[in-house]
Amino acid sequence: MNQGVDVIGSREDPHAQIRAARALPVMLHSLSVLREQFAIIFANRKIETVVEVGVESGQVSSIYTELGASAVHCVDPFPSDELRATLAKNPALHLVEGHSPAVLAELPIADLYVLDGDHNYAVVHAEVTWIMQNAPDAVVVLNDVLWPCARRDLYYEPSPLTGDDKHESSSDGPTVWHDELTPAGLVGLGAFTWAVEAGGERNGVLTAVEDAVAEAGAADWLLEVVPAVFGIGFLMRKAAPGAKKIMDQLRPFTSSKLLATMEGNRIALYTRVLQMQFEAVAHADDADRLAETVAKQRHEIEHLRAELEKRENQVHELRRANQLLEQQLRDPLSVAPPDLGSAVNHLGRAAAARLRKSRR
Repeated sequence: MNQGVDVIGSREDPHAQIRAARALPVMLHSLSVLREQFAIIFANRKIETVVEVGVESGQVSSIYTELGASAVHCVDPFPSDELRATLAKNPALHLVEGHSPAVLAELPIADLYVLDGDHNYAVVHAEVTWIMQNAPDAVVVLNDVLWPCARRDLYYEPSPLTGDDKHESSSDGPTVWHDELTPAGLVGLGAFTWAVEAGGERNGVLTAVEDAVAEAGAADWLLEVVPAVFGIGFLMRKAAPGAKKIMDQLRPFTSSKLLATMEGNRIALYTRVLQMQFEAVAHADDADRLAETVAKQRHEIEHLRAELEKRENQVHELRRANQLLEQQLRDPLSVAPPDLGSAVNHLGRAAAARLRKSRR
């Protein structure tokens, strides 16, 4: 075995493999894991200038200089302060703020183009077509040529694409578990959207590459795909320096059924995790709504209890009054007789007063 103890561990360090796994993101997506494949390119072809479209964190950019490149033009239309600081540490890395493919014509012709920017037909087709026409001997490496972008456009928002260049899109995302988009899939959360329908013409990264190759003369070009990390495409003109050696040495990766199977399992597991997270959030939202409903119902119950107590007191008073009335009707003598003496005196005083008034 030649993997090394940093990959498989040792008797003295049995946890080396797991430590390496802990350092990886849940979903691998960075081209930094392709150092081995980039080394094959640099070993069989002199690579001095690199154009990298889609810079990520700048980690991949440094790999090119470590392998021998003297200049790397890092294209990013909206670089973060953190990315600026990272690129500034290496004088061979040159930040280019602009949109591809228009920016390609403003840069020196490169020996290696790494395309990992906007993952849709219109942009990728224009990028590959420009490179084939203006830098036909360059090596082209493309990310996301397999699922989910192979046959479905992704649009970073706000997208500059309009008209026929952009399909009807949705904020829902794709999943391995069925063909339609779903809010439980790979969603952009406002950063990007997906074409509602997959397949058909002018849709997806791999479709764009295939069409560009066909238009340039497919018999003159080599296209191989490593079935890992969402699919890594390697495109070269057959007559380009080192093309045969590079493709031959990449073939153990591009023809690996093991890699393809593991990639399928990887994206299946990850999208299952996304579905479980979505369901957990939905259950939490349901629990919050249920708690709010219970609180409102408790408040209403307390209000009804107070109202019921009030009504019960009123009924009690009515019952007492009714009982008194019933007692009076059954036993009139039980009611105190009127004070007749007082009434007679009152009438006598009133009569005397009227007599005095008449005499006047």
